[in-house]
Amino acid sequence: MDTDNRHIKVLIIATSRHTRGGITSVLKTYQQSALWDEFSCKWLESHCDKNLLVKLYYFISSFIQALYYIPTYDIVHIHTSRPGSVIRKLPYILYARLWKKKVISHLHFFETHVVFSKRYKNLYRLLSRLSHKIIVLSERCKKEYTGEIFPAEKMCVIYNPITTIQSTTTYQRKKQILFAGLLIPDKGYKDLIQAFASIAHEYPDWQLVLAGSGEIAEAQELACQLNISSQTLLPGWIGGEEKNRYFSQASIFCLPSYSEGFPMVILEAWGCKTPTVTTPVGGLPDVLIENENALVFTPGDIPTLASHLKRLISDETLRKHIADKSHSMAITKFATSAIYNDIKRLYINTLRQI
Repeated sequence: MDTDNRHIKVLIIATSRHTRGGITSVLKTYQQSALWDEFSCKWLESHCDKNLLVKLYYFISSFIQALYYIPTYDIVHIHTSRPGSVIRKLPYILYARLWKKKVISHLHFFETHVVFSKRYKNLYRLLSRLSHKIIVLSERCKKEYTGEIFPAEKMCVIYNPITTIQSTTTYQRKKQILFAGLLIPDKGYKDLIQAFASIAHEYPDWQLVLAGSGEIAEAQELACQLNISSQTLLPGWIGGEEKNRYFSQASIFCLPSYSEGFPMVILEAWGCKTPTVTTPVGGLPDVLIENENALVFTPGDIPTLASHLKRLISDETLRKHIADKSHSMAITKFATSAIYNDIKRLYINTLRQI
C-alpha cells in the first residue's frame, strides 16, 4: 500500500497535559513538531495525577471519547509506563483491536524485574500480543526485554526528544546544584542531600536546589538535620520559563535516580549546557560517556556522588568540557527533527503491516 501521510490519522492516548512528568514533556515536544499536523494527531487524556475522583472522571470521559474517535483513526499510539498504567490502557487497546486498528504501545518504563515478575509477566505478555509495535527508550531496554514476552520483530527503539528551550532571556550561572523531578525515594534525592551536606562546609557560597513536588517536608527536615538548611532551596514544581531559568542558571545538574526509563531532565540539562552528574539507569547507559558528557556513579554510592560534585565545583574547565560534549549530543542524537523522522517511519511502516 502506498500510503499518503496526509490521510493517516493517529490517536494518542496518554496522561493529561497537566500531569507532571516525562511522558507529558515528550508529548508536548511532539505537539510542537511537524508530526502533529502531518499525521492529524489527537491527544486523548486518559489520566491525571490528582485525587481518585478526578482520575476516575478522566478515565470515564476519555474512554467515552475513545468509543467515538478510535473507529475514525488509523493508528492508536498508547503511551504507558508501570503496570497500573498498562491496566488502565487495556480497554482502549482492546477496543482499537476490535475495530482492526493498528496499535503502537510506547513503554516509558524500564524495570525488568517488574516486567518479568510472576505478578506482571502475563500483563505485559498480553500487551505485547495486542500491540503491532512496541516502542522502548533505549537499545539496552530492547536487549533486556526481547525474549519470551516481547518478540524482537515487534520492538523498536525511539529515544525521547530534547525539549526545545526557547527563551529570549540570558541567565547568568549561579553556584547552584540543581535536582528537578519528583521528590520520591526512587529519585535518590536524599542521597543528593547527604552528599552535598558532606562537602557543603567547604563551599559555603554554593546552594542545592531541589525543584519538584512530593516529599518536600522530608527534604526540608533532612537538610535541617544535616545543617544545610541555609544552603538548600525547595522551590516546588517548576515549569515554563521558570524551568528554563533554573536549568540555565545552575552550574551543575544532578539526577541520582535508582530507576528511570529515559529521563527527560537529563536532556533538558544537556540542552541548557548544564554539566551533569547521574546514575547509569534505564536507557542512559546507551549514551553516557564518563568524563565526557557526564560524571557517573552507582545508585546509592553517596561518597562517589560527593566526590563528583566536588570535582565539578572545583574545576570550571571540566564543567565546560562536559557541558559542551553533552550539548552537542543533545542537539544531534536527540533533536526533535531526528526523533520525528523515526516516528514518521514507524507510523507508515506499521500501517503497511499486514
